[in-house]
Amino acid sequence: MAHVTVTIAGKTYRMACGEGEEEHLTKLASSFDERVAEMRKAFGEIGDMRLHVMAALTISDELAELKRRFAALGAETAGLRDAASSSEAQLAEGIERTAERIERLTQALTAPTGKGKGDQNA
Repeated sequence: MAHVTVTIAGKTYRMACGEGEEEHLTKLASSFDERVAEMRKAFGEIGDMRLHVMAALTISDELAELKRRFAALGAETAGLRDAASSSEAQLAEGIERTAERIERLTQALTAPTGKGKGDQNA
């Protein structure tokens, strides 16, 4: 198990993480530290714990909104797939009808007319 040291609100924490996850955890901690700093600018010195909770709640709110939007996009994508599938079926049906018409026209054009070979006046 790997370890990384991060700093949030001026305090240093030693964190464990999976091998290869060190950079990711460092970036997450840096992002959280920036959020806490933004909260401190907006609300002043109201206590580290309170700032951390407020920062965590704003991040949780953003995550919930992203999940909602992701679900809506998933539903929209499913609707578009259904519409595309329906359009494909209609297109295939149209192509099949057109092919049948072409076949009938081909048969009509190549069918013997029933007239004798010597009768070319008609």
